Amino acid sequence: MDEQRLQQFLGQVVVDSAAAFAGLSTSIGARLGLYEAMAGAGPLSSSELAERTNLAEVYVREWLALQVASQYVDYRPSDGSYELPDEHAAVLADRDSPAYAVGSFLMLKSLYETEDELVEAFRTGRGVGWGAHGPGLFEGVATFFEPGYAASLVQEWLPALNGVVDKLERGASVADVGCGYGSSTLLMAQAYPNSRFHGFDFHAPSIDQARKNAADAGLSERVTFEVASAQDFPGGNYDLITYFDCLHDLGDPTAAFARAEQALATDGSCLVVEPNASSQPEKNINPVGRAYTATSVVLCLPTALAQNGPVALGNHAGPDALRTLAADAGLHDWRLATETITNRIYQVKR
Repeated sequence: MDEQRLQQFLGQVVVDSAAAFAGLSTSIGARLGLYEAMAGAGPLSSSELAERTNLAEVYVREWLALQVASQYVDYRPSDGSYELPDEHAAVLADRDSPAYAVGSFLMLKSLYETEDELVEAFRTGRGVGWGAHGPGLFEGVATFFEPGYAASLVQEWLPALNGVVDKLERGASVADVGCGYGSSTLLMAQAYPNSRFHGFDFHAPSIDQARKNAADAGLSERVTFEVASAQDFPGGNYDLITYFDCLHDLGDPTAAFARAEQALATDGSCLVVEPNASSQPEKNINPVGRAYTATSVVLCLPTALAQNGPVALGNHAGPDALRTLAADAGLHDWRLATETITNRIYQVKR
């Protein structure tokens, strides 16, 4: 045994363990508004932060000690004050920032609560359904994805699709499949007032929230949300059908593509947004690859298996597998439109 390698790996596991415990406190801090209270406030004592947030100072002081140890918050020994740097606030406190990354931490409670179900699923090969998780998961997923969509969808992704923006500006019909809370649907609706948008998801509580979000945004006249699966969503003659980070969660993605092929207008397109992760394990040895594969084990793959379909991809199946499934459904024109560090964006047509 290589003692140096042993110690290096032990150190890595200790770091991971610490991060796992610290993630719970990050979620707590976000839920209680601690990061938001520190953003732009300059140096604060623990008692000042407790007063700002109406929280028990003994807990706030302990939470701050962890934030300092994690290098999330700066500490000044000279006066015992704590400060959240502006750059860190953009990641932890500013919901309008494209760098806002708290959503992944908000998912943790719901995912850890289903550990027993996941252990049993490993034994049986059965799935753990999306609805088996607590509501914190659905909110966390929406919170995680929305900043990236807000920063890129209208500005970069849609313009990268051939001929789509012109249709949206003139007035198009759009189906957003697997819409969740409707973040992507509403972003498109706000940008293209001449078009109509229809969001579909098999999870009724998410559709309820999407309808509320549409009403709050004043978009209910042009945006509808319905409970429907990717294989049987209603309507047709859609100029654009979108799948935002959801196609790999489906139990039968081929059937989803087949429904899209039926529902597309003559020159319609599918927008498929998928994780920028590889089907080759050695190519995922990086922070983004690790994040995606970690999520796939406990969420994406179990969700697909719970639908009892013929294919359960996981979120790193790669473009070749997806392209083959699309072609099997009659969608033969597959093009990588653009990509980011975290996502690949495809335009798919007949």
